[in-house]
Amino acid sequence: MFKILIVDDEEDIRFLYRKELESIGYQAVTAGTIEQAKEMFMPGGIDLVILDLKLTTPDSGLEVLRWMRQTESTTPIIINSAYPNYKTDFTTWLANEYLVKSGDLNELTSTVARLLEQKTEKTTDKKD
Repeated sequence: MFKILIVDDEEDIRFLYRKELESIGYQAVTAGTIEQAKEMFMPGGIDLVILDLKLTTPDSGLEVLRWMRQTESTTPIIINSAYPNYKTDFTTWLANEYLVKSGDLNELTSTVARLLEQKTEKTTDKKD
């Protein structure tokens, strides 16, 4: 079972995403702060990250993104933000995808499925 880390300072968002992802068969864990995210993000222990950009300060999600890429460069990361203007910040290019938050979770769940499938294919290719 894939383990997904949801990093968002809004408790309602964490709850909604966790419930949605668990309903389709994923294991989901949540972090509401930078410190919690860093504690939970263990190389090999998390299969995918959904990351908000505005945690405690406006650019704090970008700090977490940089740290995650330095810690584990292959874990897929989806930036999930209510602010599309961050797409122009080159740091966001470290993420695999950039999604604007929406009440319709279909785009988020389909992106999660696609990135995990790609990750599985890469792992399988390395074993062959």
